[in-house]
This record gives sequence, structure tokens and C-alpha cells, in this order.
Amino acid sequence: MPQRTRLHDEHCAIAQALDVVGDWWTLLIVRDAARGVHRFDALQRELGMSRKVLAERLKLLVETGVLTREPYQERPVRYEYRLTPRGRALLPVLIALQDWGDTWVLGEGETMATATESSGETERVRELVGTKVPELRLTDLDGESRDPVAESAYTVLYCFPGAYARKESYPPGWAGIPGAPGCTLESCTYRDQLAEFSAAGATVHGVSTQRPDEQRAFADKERLRFPLLSDADLTLTAALRLPTFRTAGVSRLKRLTLVVDRDRTVIEALYPITDIEASVRAALEAVRRAGAGG
Repeated sequence: MPQRTRLHDEHCAIAQALDVVGDWWTLLIVRDAARGVHRFDALQRELGMSRKVLAERLKLLVETGVLTREPYQERPVRYEYRLTPRGRALLPVLIALQDWGDTWVLGEGETMATATESSGETERVRELVGTKVPELRLTDLDGESRDPVAESAYTVLYCFPGAYARKESYPPGWAGIPGAPGCTLESCTYRDQLAEFSAAGATVHGVSTQRPDEQRAFADKERLRFPLLSDADLTLTAALRLPTFRTAGVSRLKRLTLVVDRDRTVIEALYPITDIEASVRAALEAVRRAGAGG
């Protein structure tokens, strides 16, 4: 491994963190591990880096406890690289970088809960069609760990910025953020059309980065009959590189909808959503279309 310049400011947490993850290849490896890419050849294919450089970076991440190396084949012995709790704690860092890039590099610096049709993040979301949702767990209203992809033929994952039981719980300036208002309408529209989704073979899950207790209070108030799942630790967000915005010190999902089949493959990605009721109809049509095709 080439000699690395160490950052000697031992009392600066930023400097010490950069000593571990300051190399840009390193954070991209963490990004892809969060996406479910765990094997050496797959990582090399995704990143397009040399085997030597990849081996060096993986060795560093294992030594610093960001990744763990787990055997998946005995003869010859081969390993998968998976995020440790220390590694998963970097997910908010990745999402903050993505949010900054979407807002200030690819965008115009405006805080938004949506995007334009021609934006880079819109293209990124739509490119999810045909990819798989990695095996992961989110927390439901009861605090239980749950797979966001149901066992039914299809799962509709509608991601929303935030919905609260009381108006005073919304962050200051919420109504002025483009795309943020409308989460109650969206959830209630899914509630009112739940029987049609069930008849078409689909389970509906709402996903936000709110705490489960906040989601439960909202679900009870609006009498929702389907699960709301908390991605407060940004596991799903990082795995799929879902667009976010930040307000009141919290990273929040922008409004989008994914339709996923039983094999975890995304078959429809709706983004940006400018007409909430139309997006619910579009999700139902996508499920019915997929069912008719199958």
C-alpha cells in the first residue's frame, strides 16, 4: 500500500475521520457496500478501479473496522465485504454529500422536496427500474424490524418527506419548501384506495425518515391500514441513493414512489411527483399492468 500522509491533529475529529475515509475511492466503496455490492469482482466492476487499488482500500476499511470480511466460498476461500455498525454510521455522511451535490453542484442551491424533470437526481431515480432492492430491514410502527418488500406479488413503496399528527410538529417553513406539503393527502389517498391495490396483488408501505413514534401518531390519527416504515438511519435511502433534502437538522426523503415485484426488482419509479393523487393512480396502473403482463 502506498504511504499515506497522516493527519496529525489528534484532537480534531474531522481530521481523524478523514484519515480513515478521506480518499474518494474509500467512500465510493462504502456507497456500493450499502447498495448491496459485497464481492471483490462486483465492486471492481461497479467502480472501474484497478484490482491493486481496490485491494488496498478494502484492506484499510477492514483494518479500521468500517468493513468486515466474511467467507462465502471455501475452495478457494473468497470473501464478501459488509458494513459493520461503524461503517453503517457513515451512511448519513454519504447522504449529506449526495444532498449537497444534488443541491449545489447539480442544482441551484434551493432546498426542495422535489426536482425538475431534467435533473440528474430524476434520472438517477428512474434508473432504478430494473435494479433490485437489497436485503435490508426498516423499523415499523411497533418498533419491529421489517423487510420493506412484502411477500405479495408487488410492493408499492411511497417515500414521503414527513407527516405529523399535529400541525405544530412540522418544521418551521415547511409549507414554503417546494414539494414538501401533501404527505397527509398522499397517505390518505393510499388508505382510501387500499382495497384496489390489494385486489391487484400489491402491498402498500409508506416510508419516511421520521421516528416510529411520530409515524404511529400520524397513522393512528388518519386511521391508516398499512405499515409506515422508518428509515431514520438512512439504510434504504443510501442503498438506493434516494434523493433527500435537509431541514430542521434532519435528512428527509423527497417524494417518490417505487413499485417492486416479489423478486425485489423495481418495475416502476415515479419521480418527480407533482400531482399526488395522479401518482397514486399511476402506481395502481403500474401494478395492474405488471399483473396483466405476468
